[in-house]
Parts: sequence; C-alpha cells; structure tokens
Amino acid sequence: MSFQDIIAHFGIADPIVAKEEICSGNINRTYLVTVQEDDGAQKQYIVQRINSFVFKHPDEVMTNILAVTEHIKKKLVEKYGSYDRRVLSFLKAEDGKPYYYTTSTKHFFRIYEYVYNTVAHNMVHTPNQFYEAGREFGEFQGLLADFPADTLTEIIPDFHNTPKRYEAFREAIENDEGGRVAEMQDEIRFLLDRYDDCGRIVNSLNAGIIPRRVTHNDTKINNVLFDTETGKAVCVIDLDTVMPGSSLYDFGDAVRFGASTAAEDERDLSKVSLDLNLFEQFTRGFIKGTDGLLTDEEIHLLPYGAYIMTLELAVRFMTDYLNGDKYFKVDFEDHNLVRTRNQMRLLQDMEAKWTQMCEISERCRLEAQ
Repeated sequence: MSFQDIIAHFGIADPIVAKEEICSGNINRTYLVTVQEDDGAQKQYIVQRINSFVFKHPDEVMTNILAVTEHIKKKLVEKYGSYDRRVLSFLKAEDGKPYYYTTSTKHFFRIYEYVYNTVAHNMVHTPNQFYEAGREFGEFQGLLADFPADTLTEIIPDFHNTPKRYEAFREAIENDEGGRVAEMQDEIRFLLDRYDDCGRIVNSLNAGIIPRRVTHNDTKINNVLFDTETGKAVCVIDLDTVMPGSSLYDFGDAVRFGASTAAEDERDLSKVSLDLNLFEQFTRGFIKGTDGLLTDEEIHLLPYGAYIMTLELAVRFMTDYLNGDKYFKVDFEDHNLVRTRNQMRLLQDMEAKWTQMCEISERCRLEAQ
C-alpha cells in the first residue's frame, strides 16, 4: 500500500510532493509528508507507523493519547485562549478511529498535523533551553492535574517499576543467554549493591506518600518542540507512553538524559558527569511549569527521581546486554555495555554531588513559593 493510499484513508486527497523519514526516534517509523492542495499551497503532516511489537495494543495507545490531548486542548483554551501549536492534533480515519490498520501488511498508521515553525533538539545546547524544556514538561503535568489518571491504560505494565526491572536483571544473570555474565562481575556487583535504593518512588506511590499522576514517561529533550524564532518551548510530543505514574519519573529521566555532560553511549567515562547548572535550570523550569501542583514531598524527592531513573536504565542496558541485545537497538557489538558503564559513571557522580542536588531542589522550591 502506498503512502498516497494511506493518507487517503484519513481524508487527504491531495497529491504527495515530498516524503522524508525522520530518524531521531527509536520505536516508530516517522515521516514528514508534504502535499499540494488545489490552490497550489503546500501542507505538511507527520505520518507514523506504530511499532506494534513494542506497543502490543496500538488502539489503547491512541485511546490514551486522544483522551489526554483533548483534555489539554480545553485547558489551553481556558489558559491562553487557543491551543494552536501547543498540543498535537491527530486526524481521524474514515471509520472515525484515530488510526488506520492495513489488513495486508498488518500495520497501524496515524497522522497528526505538522507543528509549523518549530524545531526539536537531540541534545541540550544552552542552560536556558533546558529550563524551557523543564517548564514545558512541568506545564504538561499541570494541564493534566485534574485528569483522572486511573482511567488511562497502563500501556507498558511496570514500565518504571524499578524493583521489577531488578527481577528481570537477576533472571538475565541466572539464564546468561548471551554468555557474558562471567566477564561482567564488576558491573553486576555495582548494580546489585544499589538495589536497596531502587524502590523509593514505587514504595512512596504505593503508600500514598506521593500522588499518582498522568505522566509522559519519555521526557528526553527531543520530545519538546521549540519555536524557531523565540527559542521558547511550545509543545510536548511522542505521547505513546502517557499513562499513570509519578512526576519523579518525568523529572528524573529528563535530567538523566539532558544534564549529563556526555551522550549516553560515550565510551570515554571521564567525559561523563552531572552538570549541576543544567540540573538547577531544569528543576527551576519544571517547578515553575507545574505551577504549584507538586507537593513538598515530591520536590524533596526530585533528586531521587534523577538517581533512580539513571539506575533503572543502567540495569535495563545491562539486562539487555546479558540477554544478547534483544530489546534496545545497538549499532556495535558492545553498545549496551558502553551504555551501562556510562550510566554507572553518571550514578557515581550523582552520589558525589548528592548534597548539592538536594540543596538546589530546596532552593527552587522556596523560590517558587
């Protein structure tokens, strides 16, 4: 089935004049499609083929997304008078569903309107940019403060249940499918030694110490669109993993990725550390964006969010390495090992800077009052 046929199922009859694959994502296949309308003007759409191996029930993914985006639209109209460019708008197929399923190839496709005059960044370039990302992710949670989180489907069960990730890690050690356990004893010991810290967020949620909220669960900076002229963050994208969770997950994963001084697959560990200035800028932006939503306990636990998300990903990378590299896309033989050691080094630096991280969180809390 051609792309022209696919977009026709969403009511787009205009001819495609350009199609470009966007390769920054690791899960879905994403394309920027340009069509030419009858008057000669061109219009662009984002067309995605949903990865149904990762997302076993794409219909549930889209039900979550539609519920959340419609709620955000109403809140944005109340707050700004318009939701233009501030939230994704998905097209509906001819049967009224927000996706089209091809029976011949068994693929799920969706289309949303292209957000004009914006750009996504794959890494943090300036402290203010990271502040803006924090503010946008914080506002995302703030706009969903009164959305009933328990009505959303848990798309990937136990996605950020770090103790469960450790169970899979121990199983990988026992099975040793990749035949790599013997040479990984130092890394395995490092991660097992930190098991006692891994349940802090899960236990706090289960005990009602912190609230369960609607969370994004993939808060890397490239999931924020920035205005090309002002540099202001305007829209959160990639909503596939929107589901119930903790604000600490969203905060922590963003810091883990964006406040590190090196890419997560950097081999030279001397380049890997936590940039405290970036940590502070994101913390300040996140708290401001939530606009009083976060409890004092949530703010107190923000450093734990960064630490536990880093620990969790280190465990996941090592688990995949021991299993023979089955989950994460790898570009070279020891890619997952390099990633594991990178996150381990970041953990060590967080441990060394723990007092400063806690002081920064408290200072940002007081500033926001």
